[in-house]
Amino acid sequence: MYYRLQENIALRGWDKLPYAICDLKNHSTGFIGEQEFHALSMCDGRLSEDSILLLPIHKEIINRAVELGIVQKSDSPMPIAPHQKYKLYPTRYMRAAHWSVTGRCNYKCRHCYMSAPDAKYGELSHGQCMAIIDGLHDCGVMEVSLTGGEALVRKDFWEIVDRLLAYGMRISTIYSNGRLVNDETLDALERRRIYPELNISFDGVGWHDWLRGVDGAEEEAKAAFSLCRKRGFPTGAELCLHRRNKGCLRESINLLASLGVRSLKVTPVSASGDWLGNAGGDTLPLEELFETYLEYIPHFIEDGAPIGLQLGGFFMAEKGSREYVLPSVKSMGSEDAGRQTVCAHARNTMYISAEGRVLPCMSLSGLDVQKEFPLITEIGLAACLSDSAYLNLITTTVNRYLELNEECGSCEYKYQCCAGCRASALDGGGQLMGPDRAVCLFFKGGYIDRIGNLVIENANKKQENYCH
Repeated sequence: MYYRLQENIALRGWDKLPYAICDLKNHSTGFIGEQEFHALSMCDGRLSEDSILLLPIHKEIINRAVELGIVQKSDSPMPIAPHQKYKLYPTRYMRAAHWSVTGRCNYKCRHCYMSAPDAKYGELSHGQCMAIIDGLHDCGVMEVSLTGGEALVRKDFWEIVDRLLAYGMRISTIYSNGRLVNDETLDALERRRIYPELNISFDGVGWHDWLRGVDGAEEEAKAAFSLCRKRGFPTGAELCLHRRNKGCLRESINLLASLGVRSLKVTPVSASGDWLGNAGGDTLPLEELFETYLEYIPHFIEDGAPIGLQLGGFFMAEKGSREYVLPSVKSMGSEDAGRQTVCAHARNTMYISAEGRVLPCMSLSGLDVQKEFPLITEIGLAACLSDSAYLNLITTTVNRYLELNEECGSCEYKYQCCAGCRASALDGGGQLMGPDRAVCLFFKGGYIDRIGNLVIENANKKQENYCH
């Protein structure tokens, strides 16, 4: 009897995380200990279970791996494929990339971070994009989401898709305004046998055209959602909230649910980029934003949680669920939280801007601070993930942040908020490593209890109405 890794399993490693199992079919990675790694590395399809090289501890680990579907048995030697063998990447681990493949757009959004209507950041050449994809592969990145500007306006969009797929990378999401989400686009995806989520912006019933700067944009978005549902493509949406559209939140969410949208992320329009010159006075102050969220939550419960919903860092719930999550609460308060990084999302997903700059998140686009971070076109992606201002930020621990920030270091909630959001900290002229005032208000304003009481109260009301 011989042991071999299942065909979808490969052994990988990164700097400081040298032992990992990668599921190439599901594009997932699990980190293991040295002993487990050595046992699995023997499962090459050549070594017999009777070999003296297999110690009892190795057999115990391998048998457990067989039960978990990681290893299979064969009656005869059956060597694993070359790509399954151990590969050590020279960089720090990065699970995914969120990539603006262009800074151009076919809409004229009032709030654009990157001034896409004017193509302020343009787009990289075809060759530069191919080099970035090569870099993603060489650094072991397994998943990519594509955005813009408007990703679908790029002439070589499908060549970018094909290069990613050729390397076995998963394209999880394509972000779009919906105008070019048509049968031709979906046919092209189907030919490639991929069904990424089409995440389409929708900024409120009656207000979408206004924010997007194009007549008919709302109808185009609704048509795109309907077409995706008809064709079997999953959809998500993002809604930018401001003073003008906050009153249609319930109507908009119920409409999206009726169109088959599975999830919605609601975020306030940031007082940056084009928004400042177009409608900055309609930005929601934090207190008004939180009260708007609180006002809607009872409607969400009453309507049966019709969609997977995230209200910024304030509230999150799955479709049809009575359970909820508070994204701003990153820990229950244990000092062990001090060892985690200040942003788990940024630590696992990089953002690549239209000009090829690596940033912690898309929210930094268009801000002066982005100039502090490296350009892939100048130093290469491997250097960005090995020794750069970008890597230094995403690996900063909560404890290190607290050392740099006296106000946060003396706060009673420091091991619950765990530094909040670095992009949010920049709002209102703040500093990248300064306090996140939204999270400060969330904790100090008692919103944890207010949300909890509201959910319980309205869940009870709904149950009483059902019983009657």
